[in-house]
Formats: sequence, structure tokens, C-alpha cells
Amino acid sequence: MTGPVKTPHAQQLADAIQRLLANDWPGAHALVQDLDDPIAWRVHGLVHRVEGDLANAGYWYDRAGVTMDASRSVEDEISELREYLEHGE
Repeated sequence: MTGPVKTPHAQQLADAIQRLLANDWPGAHALVQDLDDPIAWRVHGLVHRVEGDLANAGYWYDRAGVTMDASRSVEDEISELREYLEHGE
């Protein structure tokens, strides 16, 4: 780990992930839709993946520089993102 995550939106992204865990993808989307950094774009993609809009999810994953892996569980990806937001890379 290299230290804290480098995004000014870490708490907002953590809140969005909590909403996803509570099955509130619209609430999670409201938190991420206007954020402008690669981690936010990845969370935005995850929100659309949970929603079931894979084309839109793919756009946001591409923008974040991440390949969307539809075979990967959402829970696994959420775990990875939570770890990253808490501890950095």
C-alpha cells in the first residue's frame, strides 16, 4: 500500500459504495454522476453494472482505464474498491 487514495472524493465514493451494498443504485448514482476522476468513473461504471446497463457501465470503465469483467462478482469489485479507498494502491 502506498498511502491514502488520491481523490478528493474518497468519502463521497465510500458513501456511494455503501448505497450499492444497500441495493440503492439510484442513490449511489446521485453521488457519483458529477465527479470527475478515474476512481469516481470506475465507481460510476460499477453503479451502471449493478443497474444492469452494461453499455453505459462499459463507457465509464473505459473512461477509468479499467476493463469491465462481467464474470467478476460485484461484491468482489466492491471489496477491492473499499480497500483502495481506505488504504490506497
